[in-house]
Amino acid sequence: MRKMGVEEELLLVNPDTYRLEASSHRAIVAYRESHGGAAEGAAGPAAVEHLEHELFLQQLETTSAPCADLDDLRGEVRRSRRAASEAAAGVGARVVASGVPVLQYEALTVTHKPRYERIVHDFGEIGRQGAVCAMHVHVDVESDDEGVAVLDRLRPWLPILLAISANSPFWDGHDTGYASWRSQIWRRWPTAGPSEPFGDPAGYRTAVVELISSGAAFDKGMMYFDARLSESYPTVEIRVADVCTDESDVLLIAALSRALVSTAARNWAAGAPVPEWRTDLLRAAYWLAGRDGVSHHLIDPGHREPRPARDVLRTLVEHVGESLEETGDLSLVDDAVERLLAGGAGASRQRSVYAAKGSLEAVVADLIERTDEVAFAGSAD
Repeated sequence: MRKMGVEEELLLVNPDTYRLEASSHRAIVAYRESHGGAAEGAAGPAAVEHLEHELFLQQLETTSAPCADLDDLRGEVRRSRRAASEAAAGVGARVVASGVPVLQYEALTVTHKPRYERIVHDFGEIGRQGAVCAMHVHVDVESDDEGVAVLDRLRPWLPILLAISANSPFWDGHDTGYASWRSQIWRRWPTAGPSEPFGDPAGYRTAVVELISSGAAFDKGMMYFDARLSESYPTVEIRVADVCTDESDVLLIAALSRALVSTAARNWAAGAPVPEWRTDLLRAAYWLAGRDGVSHHLIDPGHREPRPARDVLRTLVEHVGESLEETGDLSLVDDAVERLLAGGAGASRQRSVYAAKGSLEAVVADLIERTDEVAFAGSAD
């Protein structure tokens, strides 16, 4: 069974003003000093190792250990978030799982690392507006050959994962009109978005070298493809999702990501050709997914035209059904899809809170509460 892991990027906010707080440097140092020698468990060394800096001091990144079972992954996500929450609390801040800052914010503070400082310097306003938070899913592959074959076959399905995750309607104090504004900001980077099929590992490496040579990136870590080969692990890394506030959405995207990778690898092994998709149509599919989430229509990979989100999600589940059955995840995915269609993605929850409370501060307060609900779920046990 392929293992999977999740990386989550989180925002740090002041609990009194609900605005961004530049404190990740202090939070991580204090947390590591206080927990580095603790016993293994929710706040032990494993959690310490998987708490990292991001581009700005207003952000933290968590990384789960690889898991074969969704229940184990659930526990990893909880432990990682708990570490982030406790680290933030140690310096008087709170963590928020939202794709972008909800309230207006002043200039961001770059994390004091030469690489991060160079990114913001070289890419200007694109970098300065880069305080966006995504969820990345790593899934095992057996080789670079299998990994590239998977990348080439994932392309039409990834916009659906964006729609499921959409969790960033408010940005800088106003409603953007999008369910995922993070995805719109992110696509400004020159290496971000859908890529052309690579064909084989040599084609993938050539594309990376040429992009770096062009100046669009200065290292492999800046290959911001929607899915890429990991430089650190034997995995495919799927990078399209907003960070999700609710645990059920995290697990749904992880399960579907693994099933998509397994299905693509099976099709490659069976000699199935790479589906031909124009990159401009894929960009349109992402735009539609980012604007509406699962509230209206999505581009159906089977029909190449907009269809109701419910129908497109069923198409996706059918496409990966065999893989979901093999891992025992089909029932969980079916239930999660129905909950999603009934209640909407994270963006719908944010807008519902704003409609009920009339305040974006209330939206942030709700995000804090629900982020902590995941972090401390089951901690009394």
